[in-house]
Amino acid sequence: MTEPLSGRTIVVTRPRAQASRLADLIAGQGGEAVIFPLLEISPVADPGFLQAAVLGLDSCSLAIFISPNAVAFSMPVILGRRAWPAGLRAAAIGQSSVALLASYGIANTLAPTERFDSEALLELPELQRGSVAGRRVVIFRGNGGRELLAQTLRGRGAEVDYVTCYQRSAPTDAEPLRELWRSGQLDALTISSSEGLRNLVDLLDTPGRACLQSTPLFVPHQRIADLALALGLSRVILTGPADAGIMAALRAYHWR
Repeated sequence: MTEPLSGRTIVVTRPRAQASRLADLIAGQGGEAVIFPLLEISPVADPGFLQAAVLGLDSCSLAIFISPNAVAFSMPVILGRRAWPAGLRAAAIGQSSVALLASYGIANTLAPTERFDSEALLELPELQRGSVAGRRVVIFRGNGGRELLAQTLRGRGAEVDYVTCYQRSAPTDAEPLRELWRSGQLDALTISSSEGLRNLVDLLDTPGRACLQSTPLFVPHQRIADLALALGLSRVILTGPADAGIMAALRAYHWR
């Protein structure tokens, strides 16, 4: 029996450290996965602020980790300098971050269970005004990013601090993608962040953007789909969340 993705080359654009699981799932369905990160992840140039913030965690009630990278770049520093404070509750946006926190011994992490975005996290009872007003919240994240979490929590009466624990940067060479398009071997891309999609469009020249317009894009969030359409991309497939949602959409797609 032919595998559903047999003969299909699908580009996985997540940061390299988070790309292998989806790539393995694609290969398991007969496809060829090509990893081409649209976000390069690296440590912050000056870790001094992160190290200083670790010492102030006792005054915090909630620590929010924006991504698995936030966990990976902050937890070794935290646990290398002190024990996790007994009164500090962890929260995360996605289940991958929850699992990684558990590997560091952090249990009972708050996280959404259906949609994996800031909006879903903010819907949890533990993040409503009655729970966060007058409390200190620390958000571990990369440089830049959305301000929704902090703005909303401050509006609910919390004191919120950011701690930048890693840096995101865009790739500089699109030649691997151009080569796949030239050889007719790029069947689809999976795009997991709005920032990554912007990086991709900025990276491509006019012929490359024309190729992108004709390539199916599988995106796991409405916000990314809306951005793709606003950028003039029409072959946009909105999937369910996380790896499971992307894989279900890839298997169900009517390939040409």
